[in-house]
Amino acid sequence: MSQRTERRGGIHVDQSDLLCKKGCGYYGNAAWQGLCSKCWREEYQRVRQKQIQDDWALAEKLQREEEAAYASSHGAQTQSHTQSTAPQPHPGHASLGPFSKFEEKKTNEKTRKVTTVKKFFSPSSRTAPKKETQEGKTPSPSISRHASFDTDQVSKDFVEFLKNLQKPGREIHKQCRAFLVNMSSKKDLSAEELSECVQDFYQNLADRLMGHFKGSSESVEQVMDQVEKYIMTRLYKSVFCPETTDDEKKDLATQNRIRALHWVTIQMLCVSMDEEIPEVSENVVKAITDIIEMDSKRVPRDKLGCITRCSKHIFSAIRITKNEPASADDFLPALIYIVLKANPPRLQSNIQYITRFCNPSRLMTGEDGYYFTNLCCAAAFIEKLDAQSLNLSPEEFERYMSGQASPRCNSSEGDWAHADPAPAPTNPVLAQLNHNLEVLSGLSSRQETLMEAAQSLQADLLAWPESIQREVNDIIEKYPLEVLSRTVSAIDANNVDNDNLPPPLTPQVFAG
Repeated sequence: MSQRTERRGGIHVDQSDLLCKKGCGYYGNAAWQGLCSKCWREEYQRVRQKQIQDDWALAEKLQREEEAAYASSHGAQTQSHTQSTAPQPHPGHASLGPFSKFEEKKTNEKTRKVTTVKKFFSPSSRTAPKKETQEGKTPSPSISRHASFDTDQVSKDFVEFLKNLQKPGREIHKQCRAFLVNMSSKKDLSAEELSECVQDFYQNLADRLMGHFKGSSESVEQVMDQVEKYIMTRLYKSVFCPETTDDEKKDLATQNRIRALHWVTIQMLCVSMDEEIPEVSENVVKAITDIIEMDSKRVPRDKLGCITRCSKHIFSAIRITKNEPASADDFLPALIYIVLKANPPRLQSNIQYITRFCNPSRLMTGEDGYYFTNLCCAAAFIEKLDAQSLNLSPEEFERYMSGQASPRCNSSEGDWAHADPAPAPTNPVLAQLNHNLEVLSGLSSRQETLMEAAQSLQADLLAWPESIQREVNDIIEKYPLEVLSRTVSAIDANNVDNDNLPPPLTPQVFAG
């Protein structure tokens, strides 16, 4: 086992590394610094509360400093004004009016500044009051724009599902619509704040449903799945890969990285799959299709379903190759290989979207959470993949990355080179292309041979009549034909040969 781990060179990941760092037993996530969604929310709330307290302390400090500065300035102005107006009482009385107005204006300005500072650091001041008033009148997304066919169908399915719940169903639908209207007025929030709003809604609704269904987690999960489908289908366009994040930049970086690693072979990753077996090749193609299809889904649960189906196809391919159940150590290298071959579109955006807006219970436990955690590990491994991870020298790795050399043409004596003297191309399309080229090359040689034989046959056919004519002429010359003349006699003529005929044929002479 130690040799196997050493041979894998960095691809091996202990199962304990997939769990939450706080030891709660749930699956962690790299996007949450190795924590599960529950521990991450608790840590996020703690850090956020501390930040709010620090902001309030700073606001109070600024307020005290401003009050002290204003009091010092006001005292100096009062003393100077008293000294200058003491000999002239009557003009001093005339100047009290303008100074009172100045003092009132200064006090109002100070109060407005302090209030603005407090509102700036207040957690409830994400949107201005005027903006809230205007956006509070904004209709729901289904009214403000023409919904797509998928959105309309999801809404109809959601209403039909809630009809079975009767009164609780109406309340759930009301809360969901109110939440959508509220979210439409928070377009300026960051992705993390939008995620927090959605997760808070999930948590509050799940708590209420748990009380209604009297602790039936299966019923609550069923309702929450429908709520997630309805909510996220409506919010998809505004929360997937938002402009406030660098998700798109990460997508491009990951795509370019995978393209640069096109030379990585299945032997380098020590993947326990033999694509020469038809069943294994079929499962590999299905796994690639599923991981690519993930980008076409809108609901986080549906995206997780694509990851789960892809992972199950990988396990099937490993099981068929090894003739035994696949282990977790075999799964992660195979998943990395599938991701490298598929180069899924917007991989980082999809991972972040699932992380931010999926029902947290799905990511914390179950096969969906396990497979998703492995996908995050695979993406992180590809970003950090180096020569040591593939048991290559730094010089070889740089040559392969720059395109100066190819491992398929290299005769190095590495372990992966001895595994298969003719390693198959990494891409199945390239493998099929090479196979087709070999077939065409064979057909070309066969066609050349056939054309030569046809030309030889044509020459033989042209020469054959001449040879036959020569042979006939030679025979005629050697054996000339002699035609003898014969006298034809009448049938009733006297013929001496008639006497030699047998009796039945002897002609009879009758007297006339």
